[in-house]
This record gives sequence, structure tokens and C-alpha cells, in this order.
Amino acid sequence: MKIIKSFRWGRFSLPIHWVAVFVLLGTLNSFAIDHVVETKASLREQQQKREISGTVTDVNGEAIIGANVMEKGTTNGTVTDLDGQFSITIESDAVLQISYIGYLTQEVNTSGSTSFNIILEEDAMALEEVVVIGYGTQRRGDITSSVATVRADDFNKGMVQDVGQLIQGKVAGLTISLPSGDPTASTQMLLRGRSTINGTSTNPLVIIDGVPGSFSLISPEDIETIDVLKDGSAAAIYGTRGTNGVIIITTKRAKETNFNTVEYNTYVYTQAISRKMEMLTAEDYRRQIAEEYRPASWDKGYDTDWLKQITRTPVSHVHNVTFTGGTNKTNYLLNVNYRNTQGIFKKSDNENMNVRAKVNHSLFDDKVRANLEIISRNNTFTTTGDGYSFNGYTYRQAQIMNPTAPVKNEDGSWYEEPGLFNYENPVSRLEESDGRNKVQFSRLNANVVYNPVKDLTINGVFSLSKYNQTRGYSETKKHISNIRDSRNGFASNGQDESIDRLLDLTAQYNKSIGKHQFSLLGGYSYQENEYFNFWINNEDFPTDIFGYSQIQLGEGLANKRSSFSSDRGVSNLIAFFGRTTYSFKDRYLFMASLRYEGASQLVGTNNEWGLFPAVSVGWRLSEEEFLKSTGFFDDLKLRAGYGVTGSQPQDPFIGLATLSYSGYYYSDGKWIRTLLPSRNTNRHIKWEEKHEWNIGLDFGILNNRINGSIDFYNRDVKDLIYNFSVPVPPNLVNNTTANVGKLRNRGIEVLVNFVPVKTGDFTWQSSVNFSTNSDKLVSLSNDLYQVSSNYIYPGSTGEPIQTYTHRIEIGDKIGNFFGYKVVDVDEEGKWIYIDGEGNTVSYDDFNGKRNTDNKHILGNGLPKYYAGWNNSFAFKNWDLNVTMRGAFKYQILNFQRMYYENTSIMNYNRLKSSEHKVFGKAVLNKEVPLEFNSYYVEDGDFWKIDNVTIGYTFTKTPSRYVKALRLYGSCANALTITGYKGIDPEVNRIGLDPGNDNRDKYPQTRTFTLGANITF
Repeated sequence: MKIIKSFRWGRFSLPIHWVAVFVLLGTLNSFAIDHVVETKASLREQQQKREISGTVTDVNGEAIIGANVMEKGTTNGTVTDLDGQFSITIESDAVLQISYIGYLTQEVNTSGSTSFNIILEEDAMALEEVVVIGYGTQRRGDITSSVATVRADDFNKGMVQDVGQLIQGKVAGLTISLPSGDPTASTQMLLRGRSTINGTSTNPLVIIDGVPGSFSLISPEDIETIDVLKDGSAAAIYGTRGTNGVIIITTKRAKETNFNTVEYNTYVYTQAISRKMEMLTAEDYRRQIAEEYRPASWDKGYDTDWLKQITRTPVSHVHNVTFTGGTNKTNYLLNVNYRNTQGIFKKSDNENMNVRAKVNHSLFDDKVRANLEIISRNNTFTTTGDGYSFNGYTYRQAQIMNPTAPVKNEDGSWYEEPGLFNYENPVSRLEESDGRNKVQFSRLNANVVYNPVKDLTINGVFSLSKYNQTRGYSETKKHISNIRDSRNGFASNGQDESIDRLLDLTAQYNKSIGKHQFSLLGGYSYQENEYFNFWINNEDFPTDIFGYSQIQLGEGLANKRSSFSSDRGVSNLIAFFGRTTYSFKDRYLFMASLRYEGASQLVGTNNEWGLFPAVSVGWRLSEEEFLKSTGFFDDLKLRAGYGVTGSQPQDPFIGLATLSYSGYYYSDGKWIRTLLPSRNTNRHIKWEEKHEWNIGLDFGILNNRINGSIDFYNRDVKDLIYNFSVPVPPNLVNNTTANVGKLRNRGIEVLVNFVPVKTGDFTWQSSVNFSTNSDKLVSLSNDLYQVSSNYIYPGSTGEPIQTYTHRIEIGDKIGNFFGYKVVDVDEEGKWIYIDGEGNTVSYDDFNGKRNTDNKHILGNGLPKYYAGWNNSFAFKNWDLNVTMRGAFKYQILNFQRMYYENTSIMNYNRLKSSEHKVFGKAVLNKEVPLEFNSYYVEDGDFWKIDNVTIGYTFTKTPSRYVKALRLYGSCANALTITGYKGIDPEVNRIGLDPGNDNRDKYPQTRTFTLGANITF
């Protein structure tokens, strides 16, 4: 065996020993051995050892690949190959054990035979599937809440940027989108609508192997299952962290086998902008100058494709290796994942190295089980702006730059036009800046499970995490910002550090008495976060050589033109919780939970602690005789649940008056910093509370060949946290944070899984999901606190239009665009408006009516309906996976059209569509300035072929050491069917201004991937 002492990827070097390469993964279906058929063979008895062989197949004769075949009581074992065959040398009287994850272990007596045909029968009891819920597991058939499970076999195939994309379009009611092509971007998630208006995250709580975390901590290839707790009764066990729902990730684990395995995944991919906006070429620009009698000096004499100047054809690659081994007493897993991602823009990249190591050990006759897990993450990416990864402003400049202008002047200096507003050479912005962000994360998890007596399990979990980010950024003296601001360079440095500690203690008692089954869970949880950060910038450096590494050299310190900031804080969360479940005859089901939780953010108030109850019931009608006798339903379960969750305030000590160093007074000839009040006292402030009802129906027919669920829910978020204006005096400052208001979400979710075709050679599995959601801000005032008007105006167009884009009216839904409504243009190409009274008004007459009273609701940025359709095909050695999804009944504000389709901006480049007739009548008049109106609000409905992956598994491999070989290719974001004229209709949906397609946004991409899976 060859030993590689150092295996190097990019900037990372990892010493490893290659003991084997690749393991073959089986399916996640549950199987049981139905019978063993012994075949006649010539038996040759040996005194000690003999060789046997056999084949493992399913009832259709298909080979079961990767089954573990062990000689009982020894470390002697093997696995079935691509054809389901095995051979093994064993003792003459040995008993064979056949097992694999997701399969039931079977023992076979080998006496008297040397050849076996072993037939596995698919287990139709899908209700026995174990689902991970808060602080434990539960049989699928016993669940009374709304819980969705996606297993590794059903994950989206091909390249994924983060874990969220694995289940994109798979879970009804969970909206997952990646509205940016930035290689450092992460998915946006929204489960059953928004649950707050105070600007906090809408992402669900993520739990990784029992410990809170984030998608960035785990490699997508290292995940076994993802469970989504959707309703309040399921999520209430997590109290204030469960309002947005809970996503529970179970990572891959070491198999209880007596031999080592190595799994390997690798793929390479490239990307391209999914759709480019068509700007004027140099030839178009020159023609426009002539036709519109513009100054001839605007033609600079060159032909420059500015977008091409800052983009590239990226090549990215991913490598994932998993080592497992050990026995049923002690086993281990080591996962190493390396991702080197290039973006479509130059100086846009992301390099990740994730390592996870886990050791499990059982002792005292399996009464004690302990595991130790270490997670490490190293992440490095280039920055092209202070606080950015890739600065989208550079992309904007590539769009609007004069296509007849050169990249550089004849003297070699950068071409710039400092006199033009917001006009900068995008190439110089990239070349004259430098930045680097480095993230280091480490986590230690320790878990001990103790079974002192039968049916009682005591579990302790301890976790310690440390996060550290360092960042630096610099601009040379030649950077346009320094030329414009008369500076000799700019640099900044910063660091963020946080430490998280977690302790969870639980005790669970499970008991079955006749037809009664029940469980009792009690627990305690303590979580603490300590954070620190600082930031500094400086300017006017003697040289550009040092970049951001010698920041003290800048003269800005002496000239008082530099800035500093730092912060430090601690927060903690303490909770006591309990849950009970009860089942009678597997027919009547009950669950209740309670969490009592306190948080440091509310210290000093009257509501430091909150109570979060939940209850749910289920009735398996399919077990009743009146349905059971029909034989039609394999499963039919009606369930209903109610639960209360909360949202933590983000500000520390939010209910207490605070002072800040924000004032100065003059004394002895100098100004001295002093303390001033910065926040009023409000001891009545508390958690936001979400009260949710859910009614659902689970069904399965035709031996579960068709199965699914339907859910109806109603969410009321009460005591919304909002900042209200108050008089001074009697208050210390003119605003107070208080709990006032109510937000409502209602919706329907449908999921149907079915197998249209299943023959010996061909299988087609399909899944369809549909959801709808509507929200409403019911109220935002009470007798003590009232908003100044009945409206909130979020969203911004940015400069130079500078107005809001949305309006939220109390009593109406969130996400409404609000602006001027145009219905036509006159013969001169000037807008014709509809005023607030419904009258048609000419452009000139409307100039005196430009106010809020004459604006209209122009649409809504939140889709009303979502749908997904996922298909998996298998024909002999070929496999094909196609995932599709769509969103409907919503609008998008197209910022690029709003800014680049106006003929008044001839100094800058613009879209080719600016030459088109508006409303089919006339080209927009060049005297009409930039404006936000209904013409730029478009329907965003789309249907995407999100991913297409085709693979082939070879029956004959190139080497006797290679047991299996699979090659595959995929295309992500393959096709979008839409009427939207922008780059991609999948735009921002979080916050209070959904539907804004920002002009600086990193454009979405189409991805082409080639990958291989090999088994030795």
C-alpha cells in the first residue's frame, strides 16, 4: 500500500494515510431477509477453515450492493460487490451476519452449504422509520406534529453551495433560495412566512447532532438525514429559538462493522451568468450619440466589453473523504471536505476545509455509551470592499461604463471620469484593491448516554465552540476613491471572536404495558455566548507595499481621519423542559411539552422567564376496523397540534435604561466626552410569542406506493417588538422599545410521493409538493404606544432616485410595492399617470402631485404559491434525477431596468431596451428623469428546471482493486421559464422589502458539473 505523507489542497495541507479508497453507499430503504435458498454445491469439509460465497438480491432479483457480511463473533468480514456477490473464508461451523445501515441484521447458519442465494424483502412498514425530533427520536407512525424528513438518497444532486440547497424544493412550506451567485453567499430560508417585523433573522434554528449550529459548519456530503420541525407543537420544545422552525441535521456515523472503509466524492464544475442584461455595444453607443445629437467627445474611440474585463470562466473543485472503522464496541469516523470555489468575477473566491472526527465507545455491557466529536472549519476568501466579499458596486460600474472608453489611457494610467457622479473604472477598482477574510472555527462535542435500568436513558451533552474571523482590506493611491477624496491610500483591519458553551442534560423513560406505550422526558439546558470585536481604518500611507498589514503607518491617525471601534458582550440562556408522549393500540396518539426559559437580554424586566407549552394529538384511522377491513389505506392519520414559541430580543438588557458616551462638554479649553441617556426603561418588555395551530392528514395507499400529507396552519405572532416615538420629558429619550402588535400567517401545504413505474429494469419515483401562505400585520398600536401613522415605509431605491419602495399598512399584508402608477406615454414619450383619485394625468400636470396621496399599491414581492416536482429515474446502470420548482403570483421591482432603461443617462451606458417604444407608442423622452413607477414592476412567476443529474454505474471496472465506479454529470439552474426581464426571478424574499432586484446584486449562475464515485 502506498502511503502519502502529505496530501495538499490549495493553501491547506493534511497528513493522512490512504488505507483504501471509496465505499459504496446503499439505498436508505429498509429491508428484511425473507428467506434463504440453499443451492446444491460440492461440499469439501476442512478441519478449520472453508470458503463460502453467495449473492444478495431483492425480491425483484436486483443486486443489493454494499451489504456487510460478517462471521459472527469475529472481526472477519466483507461487503457485497456491484453484483451483490460476496465470498468469505470462515470457520466450518460459523454463523453469518448480514447487515447494513437501514437494513435489519440477519443471521444465517452456514453448515452444510458453501453457496447461498439470499433474498431481501422490502419492508413496507414505513411507519417504523425513526424521525429525529427535539431532544430525541420518535417513530414516524407516532408523530402528531408537522415534521418533514429528507434522507441522503433524496437530496438534490450535483453541485450545492451549502446544505440548504440539498433540500431546496423538497419540503412543502420551506422556501429556500440563493438569490446571489457570490461563492460566499448562503441560502435564504423562510418557513411558513415571517414571524417578526423587527429585522431579526428569518432562518430556522439549525441543530447538528443535538447542538445548535449553522449550515457552514457541516459539509453537504457529510449528512445522512435532515428533519424539519415545521409547526409550533414540534418546535415549542426549543422555546425562544423555535419560532422560525427547526432544522435538525443528522450527520453520517460510523457503521458497526469490524473492518475499515473509505468513502470518496469528487467533482469539478464551472459556471456562467444565467442571463446577461443586454447593454449597448460601442457601435450602438456611437449611433445613439449621432441620433440624439450628443457631444462627439463622448465617443472615446475604443470598443470595450467592460463585463468581460472583470469576469472569467471559473473552475472549481470539491473533494470529500470519509474514513470509518471499528467494532460494535468502539468505532470512529473522520470526514475531510475541501472546497475551492471560483466566482465568475475576478477576485471572487471561497476556499473551505472542513474536518469532522468522531469516536464512539460502549462500556459496562453497553450501559454507558460515550462519544467525542471535533469539528474544525477553515475558510478564506478574497474581499474587494471593506466589509464585502465581492463588492457589487464594481458590477454596477461594468454595466454603466461607456463602451467606447478605454480601460487605460495612453500613458498607462487608469481611465477615469471623476467629474461624473458614481462613475468609476471597474477594472481599476479590482486591481487597485486587496483584501482577505479568514475564518477559523472549532467545536468540541462530548456526549455520554447512561442506561442505569431498563427503559431509562440519561443523556448529557457538552459543547464548546470558538469562532475567530480576521479581515483586512486596502486600496492603493491609484484607487479612484483615494483620487477622488485626495488620500494617499486606505486600509482597514478587524477581528470578530466568539465563544459558545452548551450543556444539555436529559432523562427519558420509555415503557410499554400491554397496548399502552408512553414516554417521559425531562431536561435542563444552559447556553452561553461571549463575543468580542474590533475594527480600525487608516489612510495616507507612505507606500502601497504593505497593504493592510502595516496599518499604523498611515498619517490618518495624526490627522484624526482614522476610525476605531470595539465591542464586547456576554449573553446566556437557561431552560427547563419536559415532554410526554402516549400511544394506545398504535391508534390514539398524544404528545405534550413544556419549556420554561430565561434569557439575559431580559434581565431586570418583569418577564425574564417565559413559558412555552405545546400539545398535539393523532388518530390513526387506518387502524380502525371500519377502514382496516377495506384494505385500501396502508396509513391514514389525522393529527392536530398547538404550540407556543418565542423570539429573543437581540439587544442586551433591552428593558433597562442605558447611558452612552455620545455627548461632549467644554471645560478648561477642551471638549470632554460625557455620558448621555440612550434608552428608556421598559420593565414590561418580553418575548415575542408565536401561537400556532396545525391540522394535518398523513396517508398511504397501494402498499405505500402513493403516500403524503396535507397540513393547514394558522400562526399568530403576538407582542411584536417595535420602536415607538415618545415625548421628552417625561421620557429620557424620544423612543421606547415595547411589545405591541400582532402578525398573522395562514397557509396550506401538500406533499405527495408516488412510484409511477417499478419494473425489473426501470423505476420512476416522483414527489410533488405545493404550499401557499398569506400574512397580515393585524395591529401595531395599543392605548399606551401608537405608531405616528398607519403605515411603515421600508425598502429603498438607492441613489439618485432616493425613495422608499414598499408600504406596509396596518391591517394589510407585508411586501406591497408602493409608488406612482403609469398607464401610458404621450406622443412625446412622457409618462401618463393615474392619480390617487383614479384620474388620468399628463406628465407635466402630475409634477404638482408628486406626493404619497397619489401613489398606489403596485404589486407584492412575496409569492402566494410555491410548488416543487422532483423525479428520480433508474434504468439498468443509468440513473437520472430531475428537480423542478416554481413560485407564482408575485411581482419584482427590476432595478436594472429602472436605472438603465432611461434615455436621460446618456453619459452612462444603458440597456438596449431603452431604444424600445414604451407601451408600444414612443421611446421614453430624454427629458424624463429616473423614477420609480409601475412600469418597472414586473410579474415574477417562474418555473425552474433546477437540477438535472445523469449518472452511469459501470458493471466492469478498470482494475480488480476497484469494486464500483460511477461517473455523473449535472447542470444546476438549467432552465428558467418566466416572463421576467431581469437576470433571474429568484430575488430577495426576506426582510420587509421582498421583491427588490438590486442592481448591485451578484448575478445568479448556471453550473455544469462532472463527478466520480469510486469504490475499492
